[in-house]
Amino acid sequence: MNEELTRSRLNVLVALIADTFEEARARWLFWGLFGLSTLLIGLFLFALNIDLSVGAISVMDLPQTARPVYNIHKFVNVSYSWTSLFLYIWGTFLAIFASSGLIPSVLEPGRISLLLSKPLQRTTFLLGRYMGNLLVVALNHVYLILGIWLILGYKTSIWEPRFLLAIPISLFMFAVLLCVVVLVGVVFESSALSVMLAVALMLLSTLLAQRDFVIRLLDSEWSRQLWMVLYWIVPKVYDLGYTMKQIVLYDRQADWLTPVWTSAAFGIAALGVALSIFRKRDF
Repeated sequence: MNEELTRSRLNVLVALIADTFEEARARWLFWGLFGLSTLLIGLFLFALNIDLSVGAISVMDLPQTARPVYNIHKFVNVSYSWTSLFLYIWGTFLAIFASSGLIPSVLEPGRISLLLSKPLQRTTFLLGRYMGNLLVVALNHVYLILGIWLILGYKTSIWEPRFLLAIPISLFMFAVLLCVVVLVGVVFESSALSVMLAVALMLLSTLLAQRDFVIRLLDSEWSRQLWMVLYWIVPKVYDLGYTMKQIVLYDRQADWLTPVWTSAAFGIAALGVALSIFRKRDF
């Protein structure tokens, strides 16, 4: 009996994920994401017309007499690291904008009443929407980052697998910020507010990450403590991006565990609050 119930709930969850995916296609969000990603890939393809050696010498001001293999390899590593950081920021911003309307749209009067009239648990319903959003963005991230990696590898003949870290790291951070989008969508039913708060957290993370410098400027203990409390609460968008860049560029050990677990804790808390409110809300 328990196995049948579990299988039934799993089938419902899969159906909700598929429904969210189909809605993203119908609203042209899916195709919009892939269209913009294709445009970006096209720009990188255009860069194939640039001679690598000339580009390295021009961009990095390398002397013509220096060892060309070393300089080109250095230029490529720098290109990989900055490109991974750009895709991390670009992909997260784009995914937030694209996903912000998928939660409020399903809470429209009439539609939500029809959905909840079916034998469907509210927790399963909201998690299905969340995971469907994640699937749409995951497909786009893999397409974009893998495509650009293939272009850079083909152009330079230097295949740097660390560059592909941008896929799981970008998806992880989007999954955390999507929890905020879901929470705001459930409480306020506003896609615009969802975008504003998620982007505000990204900007706030960048500001709070400068804690070593700012704490020296603050003249009171309570303000320093407040800054550190906010730093540990807010998702570590900046820290995780910086860590990824260091790993891709230098292939060195970096503290990725701290930004991951603190950001994950924030996302789980936000999603938990959203689920609790959604279960008790009267539609």
